[in-house]
Order: sequence, then structure tokens, then C-alpha cells
Amino acid sequence: MPVSLRIPPKKEEMIKRAAKKAGKTKTGFILDAIDEKLGLAGNREELIRKTAGWLTPEEASELRENLKVFEGIHEDEWK
Repeated sequence: MPVSLRIPPKKEEMIKRAAKKAGKTKTGFILDAIDEKLGLAGNREELIRKTAGWLTPEEASELRENLKVFEGIHEDEWK
């Protein structure tokens, strides 16, 4: 469902700059902010890190190495 927002010019400019810096569109940036506010934000890397507390030091080291792949993946491109 389309939603229309009236955003003051100064805030819109801030959103434009922040979105550009994040490599996102204004819409994508705003949707991410809404998801975060609603508690829906979080990516696979964050989920893995949150649940990794039970790992041994060796397993944690291996996990850190394997998580490097996420540095090149941008999940918002798949939404």
C-alpha cells in the first residue's frame, strides 16, 4: 500500500545524504529505519553473532573467518 510522507526539506536532505552514504535509495533507507523501529531489523550476520555464545574458542574463530563472506553481501539488494 503506498504511503505519502511530508518531510521537511532539511530532513529530506539529511535522508538523501545518509541514503547515498549507505548505498541505498531514499525509500530503502526509510524502510530500513521503519523496520529497525518495529524491531524487524537484523541480518543473518547479526543473528549468527547473537547465537554464537555457546561456541568454543576454536569454533568461534572458524565462525569469524566464515562470516567474512557477509562483508560483500548487501541483503537489502534482495528485498
